[in-house]
Amino acid sequence: MTTFGLVLRNALRNKFRSALTILGVALAIVAFIFLRTIITAWNTGADHGAKDRIATRHKLSFVITLPKRYIDVVRQTEGVKGATWANWVGAKDPRNPDNFFASLAVDPESFLEVHHEMKVSEEARQRWFEDRRGAIVGDVLARNMGLKVGDKISLEGTIYPGTFEYQIAGIYEATRRSIDRSQFLIHWDYLNDSLPADRQDQIGWIIARIDDASSSGDISARIDRTFEESDVPTLSMSERQLQVSFLGMLSALLTAVDVISGVILLILALILGNTIAMGVRERQNEFGVLRAIGFLPRHVLAFIMGEAAIVGVAAGILGLAVAYPLVELGMGRFIEENMSAYFPYFRIDVSTYAAALLLSLLLGFIASAIPALRSSRMSVTDALRRVA
Repeated sequence: MTTFGLVLRNALRNKFRSALTILGVALAIVAFIFLRTIITAWNTGADHGAKDRIATRHKLSFVITLPKRYIDVVRQTEGVKGATWANWVGAKDPRNPDNFFASLAVDPESFLEVHHEMKVSEEARQRWFEDRRGAIVGDVLARNMGLKVGDKISLEGTIYPGTFEYQIAGIYEATRRSIDRSQFLIHWDYLNDSLPADRQDQIGWIIARIDDASSSGDISARIDRTFEESDVPTLSMSERQLQVSFLGMLSALLTAVDVISGVILLILALILGNTIAMGVRERQNEFGVLRAIGFLPRHVLAFIMGEAAIVGVAAGILGLAVAYPLVELGMGRFIEENMSAYFPYFRIDVSTYAAALLLSLLLGFIASAIPALRSSRMSVTDALRRVA
C-alpha cells in the first residue's frame, strides 16, 4: 500500500459523507465561477476597447451635451484621421417596455467608418444612408425583438419624447467584443429635425480614430486645450477609459459581487474543514497505532492534508464540469440574448477556471491545517486513549 493509496482510501472511507462534501464544494465552486464571470464579462468591453479610438464628452458629466460644431474642430486636430458623434436616445419598444437596449442617434457614414468592427453588408449600408427613417440593429437585438430587414417598428422616446417610426435597413454583426450587439442605431439628422429649436444641433459625445494609438494621451490633451476657454469644456479619453467610466456608475454593484465571491470561498473552506475534522476525530486511534509502529508526525500530517487535497481537487473538477454547461452554455447564452447591453460577451475566462481549481486545492489545505497539526502533535498514548 503506497502513501497515496492510503490517503485515497481514507478519503473514500465514508463514501456518502465524502460524496456530499464533494457535491457541496462543487456547488460553491459553480457559484464562485458565476460571480467572477459577471465581473470579467462586465469588464470585457473595456478590456477589448479599440486602442486607436478616443472619446470626447462634456467635462462635467456624460449627460451634458456638446455643440455639434465641435465635431469639425476635432476632425481638424492633428493626429485625428476620422471622427463621428452620437446621442443617447433612450427609446423603448412600447410592445415590451422592460426590454432595455441602447438606442443611439448617429451620423451613419462616419459612424461606420470609425467603428470599423461593425460588419454590415454593402446593400444594408446604402439602404441606411439613403433612408432618413432607416435603422440598423445588432444581430442579438434583432433576434430578441424578432426583427428582420424591411420591418417597420415604432419606438417611444424618453430623453426625446414622442413616437418615432423606423424601418430596419440592415443588421450588423461585431468582430470585436467591445461592440454591443444589441444597439438600435438611427439617423441623427432625423432626430435633430424633430426637436425644438433650442435643443437642436447638440451631440452627446464624439468618437475619433487616431493615427497613433500610443499618442492618444497627447491627442486627447490637444483636443481639450482647444475647448478649455469655451463655455462648454471637454474631457477626452481613450475608448477603454470611456467604458470604465460607464462601469464606474455601478462600481458598488461590482464591489458587492466581489464580497459575495469571497463569502463563497469562506463557505467552501467551512464545508471542507467540517468534513476533515469529523474524519480525523473518528480515526485518532488509527493515527496512534501508526505512530506506535514507526510512522512520524509528518506522515500523519501528510495523510490528513492529502485527504483534504483529494476531496478539494475532486470537488473542483466536478464544479468546473458543471459550470461550463450551466454558466457558459446555459445562463451565459440567456444573458447575452437578453442583457447584451450590459454583458455583450458572457463567457467563463480561462483564468477563472484556473483560479477555481487552484482555490479548491488551496482551501482544502487551509481547512485541514488545524486538525492535521493537532493530530500530528498528539502523543501516541493520548491518541490511543481517544474515543471517537
